[in-house]
Amino acid sequence: MLRRVLARRIERRCRSRDEDASAHAGLIEETVARAQKAGLVDDARFAAARLRGLRRRGTSTRQAQARLAAKGIDRETIAATLAEEDEAAGTQEGEADTEERAAFAYARRRRLGPYRRPETREANRERDLAAMARAGFSYALAKAVLASEAGEDETSINQQ
Repeated sequence: MLRRVLARRIERRCRSRDEDASAHAGLIEETVARAQKAGLVDDARFAAARLRGLRRRGTSTRQAQARLAAKGIDRETIAATLAEEDEAAGTQEGEADTEERAAFAYARRRRLGPYRRPETREANRERDLAAMARAGFSYALAKAVLASEAGEDETSINQQ
């Protein structure tokens, strides 16, 4: 990401001065290497922080992987970050538990299913299922979240 930002800034500056941007390509690599050596660029730490924020917003695992990849994080780092998240959840089914919490957060944020007014829940059930599917949640999880009650805890799905 740092490399892209630097390239974009150099290109913009060179365009305004009618210079050749390729003459500064070495500076970009040198700056990125220096930042990595100094510990200023840490993909694993960035991925972990970004994933925590995405999960709070209710982002599914699939969508989180896509968003981290779009930021330039490699697959191995993404997989390691997701594994660390599962370990931190402290359950046997860490990913499922994390995914459930994210699904509830998404439903709460978008006011889907149990967070809708009771009289409109059934009429919007299919629409809510479609929104959960587009967000990357499985059909079974979306169905369980939408069938729950507003005050219900995520752990109640595990007991069903």
